[in-house]
Amino acid sequence: MKRNTSVDEFISKHPEWHDELCLLREIVLGTEMEEFIKWGIPVYTIGGKNVIGLGAFKSYVGIWFYQGVFLEDKAQVLINAQEGKTKAMRHWKFSSIDDIDTSLVKPYIEEAIANQKAGKEVKPQKRPLIIPKLLAEAMNLDRVFASSFDALSLSLKREFADYISDAKRDETKRSRLEKIKPMILKGIGLNDKYR
Repeated sequence: MKRNTSVDEFISKHPEWHDELCLLREIVLGTEMEEFIKWGIPVYTIGGKNVIGLGAFKSYVGIWFYQGVFLEDKAQVLINAQEGKTKAMRHWKFSSIDDIDTSLVKPYIEEAIANQKAGKEVKPQKRPLIIPKLLAEAMNLDRVFASSFDALSLSLKREFADYISDAKRDETKRSRLEKIKPMILKGIGLNDKYR
């Protein structure tokens, strides 16, 4: 599926939510934020930092507040999409244009902007790189493979290590190792074709 290159293109791909998306966009553009397309969706920033994103799905449209954990949420409308996983992001779902009360939405957006300007931000926690035994053994047996792995970025190293570690069976771990060896030697990430 081709990613959107403009907000207008994003909206045109969701005709069932056209009015809702246009209204939300109008509210957001009434602020000082800049509009971009990131990850194929409309994202609004202050000083290069993501503040808000707009999304459209089968049963709702929504506003994502990237640092929504800091919002007061007096109306109790914000949801954590993945309890226990999502630390900062919160979203607000709307199932029709009647759900979008500008006098309620705008103060949330203004608070999100103020929080961003104040530097309120949940920083992602860095987790250690844990090399699975099978991958470590393969590197011990092949110096070229080991040096190719060492040359990768930390995120790619973690991507490959997790790919092997996440497999349940030893047979699957071995087949995954064989799959990633040529990729590591070429410096190609598992998900590069999606980036």
